[in-house]
Amino acid sequence: MIIKSFEIKKNIKNILKYNFFLLYGENEGLKKDIKEKIKVALKKKDDGMEYNTLYEDEILNNEENFYESIYSGSLFGSGKIITINNASDKIIDQIETVYNKNLENVFFIIFSEILEKKSKMRNFFEKNEKTVCVPCYLDNDKDLQFVIRNEAFKNNLSLSGEITNLLIEKSNGDRNNIKKEIEKIKSFSLNNKKLKIDDIKSIINFSGEYKTDTFINECLCGNTTQYKKILSEFYSGAINQVYLLRILNNKLQRLLNIKELENKYDNLDSLLNSTKPPIFWKEKPLIKKQLSLWSLKELKNILIEMNNTETLCKKNPQISKVIFYNFFSDVCKKASNYS
Repeated sequence: MIIKSFEIKKNIKNILKYNFFLLYGENEGLKKDIKEKIKVALKKKDDGMEYNTLYEDEILNNEENFYESIYSGSLFGSGKIITINNASDKIIDQIETVYNKNLENVFFIIFSEILEKKSKMRNFFEKNEKTVCVPCYLDNDKDLQFVIRNEAFKNNLSLSGEITNLLIEKSNGDRNNIKKEIEKIKSFSLNNKKLKIDDIKSIINFSGEYKTDTFINECLCGNTTQYKKILSEFYSGAINQVYLLRILNNKLQRLLNIKELENKYDNLDSLLNSTKPPIFWKEKPLIKKQLSLWSLKELKNILIEMNNTETLCKKNPQISKVIFYNFFSDVCKKASNYS
């Protein structure tokens, strides 16, 4: 049975009727949050719950030990929560075997990466009325705004729109990064001083923020030399092509939204100043240039091409770097020709 991630908290009591949970997708932070919600709720039912974490390789290398760890009784007669990491179709037979035992007091939280529609694991959890399947897609700006508001409230912090926007822009779409940086901000603000944007910039340290932001901006501005320099760094290492395409998607959606409102304002500056969430001041010159280069129709065309590229990357992981390279290089070339 498919359940959307936001429904977990809202329907947590009903969800605890199930023993098998599959959390799949690119959003590791969201999967971690959902796992913790389930564990906390189960612990309220049974304070003596035992926890066990396994990996797919461990199960494949020693099936007997896997089954024994499940079927053996708890030391205190309580239930068990078993987390399985890096799961794929390779262990679907073992999962089905355990499922068919109808164990009442053993709960499985299974983590998987991206699973295609034809995945046996995904199909088993989606079509079975006694299992829960939660797709965990990358967070959009709205999701991250909610995370920031929630974390700020828990830590008794007041963060301006400019600070919120900065955190989102520099987070690489990772809610875990945001939570860590808000912890830093909390420590920094113990003296109750009013936090300014320069204070925040001096203490946050998101990994890869420069490369990701600069790469997207240089590409959309048609700055070929800088674009190729950063691309070569990405190409020589491990990159998450889908993640970068989603970052581009967020950027394009924002440009589209601004472009559609251009005729309603006297000038571009007044439009950019009224945009929500606020645009970080250093970003404004870049956004102005990108808006001057790309028409509404062209932005919509890139979005279509980007979605096609994401599909191709997922279907052809062995050549996904080449697909990724060709798409971004084509976008940068178009921008360069427009300038």
